[in-house]
Amino acid sequence: MSSSGKTASPGAFSPFGHTAFALLWTATLISNVGTWMHEVGAGWLMTTLSPSPAVVTLVQASTTLPVFLFALFAGALADRFDKRRMLIVINVMLTVVISVLATLVWQERMTPTLLILFTLAIGTGAAFMAPAWQAIVPSLVPREKLKQAIALNSMGINISRAIGPALAGVLIASVGLAAPFALNAASHVVILVALLMWRPVATPARKPHASILSEMGTGLRHVRHNPAMLATAIRAMAFFLFASAYWSLLPLIARNAEGGGSELYGALMALIGAGAVTGALLLPRLSKRFNADASVRLGTFGTIAALLAMAASSAPAALMVAAFLGGLSWIAVLTSFNVSAQTALPDWVRARGLAVFLMVFFGSMSLGSVIWGQIATLGSIQIALLIAALGLGLGAWITRQFEVGQGEALDLSPASAWPQAPALNDSQSDDIAAMVIVTYKINPADEDAFLTLLNAFSKQRMRDGATRWDVSQNVEDPTLWVETFHLPSWAEHLAQHERVTRSDLEIQGKIKSLDRHDHGPVVRHYLEAK
Repeated sequence: MSSSGKTASPGAFSPFGHTAFALLWTATLISNVGTWMHEVGAGWLMTTLSPSPAVVTLVQASTTLPVFLFALFAGALADRFDKRRMLIVINVMLTVVISVLATLVWQERMTPTLLILFTLAIGTGAAFMAPAWQAIVPSLVPREKLKQAIALNSMGINISRAIGPALAGVLIASVGLAAPFALNAASHVVILVALLMWRPVATPARKPHASILSEMGTGLRHVRHNPAMLATAIRAMAFFLFASAYWSLLPLIARNAEGGGSELYGALMALIGAGAVTGALLLPRLSKRFNADASVRLGTFGTIAALLAMAASSAPAALMVAAFLGGLSWIAVLTSFNVSAQTALPDWVRARGLAVFLMVFFGSMSLGSVIWGQIATLGSIQIALLIAALGLGLGAWITRQFEVGQGEALDLSPASAWPQAPALNDSQSDDIAAMVIVTYKINPADEDAFLTLLNAFSKQRMRDGATRWDVSQNVEDPTLWVETFHLPSWAEHLAQHERVTRSDLEIQGKIKSLDRHDHGPVVRHYLEAK
């Protein structure tokens, strides 16, 4: 305890005290070095195969598009199955695919179409891996160290970003274009070894009570009716759509610079990573002065400055300063969004919720890459960067009311507060659609307050599994109000009992305090007729 009586916040590096986190963090660092080498190699390879901006930016789009398309499905699988086994299978497949790609590049048999197809395949693997990987982070450290763990993961990604691109630039110039791809394949073997060494605490397998499509729909509804998560997604879209400009155009920025080449491209990527690492080291201090929302605003202004600097000069020194500023700003924004998303989601839907966030992230990056490539082709790279800077500022202003970081104040641990649901008889099945009706008795003077609270509470019903919600007033006795919500199955309603969080209890308690029944609101359960 500190002298003030408050518990001291965990140090920035405290998650390394947990063996599982340290093991997987180290393996991920090595793997990400390979990934960034691969990205530099793929981007530069495409400039040698086709120098058109519209084609070059397709490499970035092919990397991010699969995450947008498949992340939600992958999140539903991760919430349903063993995440460790899922990650092992995916990494084995990626190792094989990347090895084939490296062989084709070495044999000089690569074409623009083949490169895009391989990039799509590797991006698809990443799409299936990302939700499961992010969802295991809270199981590696205590909740009070989650923010530090997320910041360290972001720092690890950017340490690798500082090493990988620079190493790739040297290898491309000295060994050949196949070298980055070969080392990326080897780095996935490191991840496999770490996953095989990791022995997570065994948890009971969750019995699926709905189809995979239904569970994907539940994940989407949860985000739609989770104010903290929805705000994070909206702000993320407004940022990544425009910030993607310098990521997708960077190979061409480096090629067109004074004395540009693969070494400059690798250096710019490395400086983005170095800026991000610097930002990660400064985050503990900044978080004491700025909340998550202010950090996003600060990072947005820095990104606008980086875009403008890249548009204004082709001198390598100016581009290097802009790249460092871009990385510094990127880490402030990305970490704030990640923490905001993680803290807004309860465990039961974490992978699906994070998958939606990844869809927004990568979907915006993918769409942006295509847009900036087309603008650069029709106009110029400088025009594309200037428009992106203007759009980024406008997007930040339009979405300013959606505050980032709302989930940090919530307690999303299970409350176990609802009474046990009635048992079904032998002729009834738990896969039949269900309906719950709750009757309240409300004094006329309390109607406005009751309806305000109940409409807010409806979001909790919907994000915990309900597919439809209504409220009605009794004509014969206007003091009686009926709340009705529908669920896809009785099993889903039983799961809904377990999903109520401690933060949900406050508004539920206020509603109950307005009810004038002797023993609280009257609850009735129904099953759909066969």
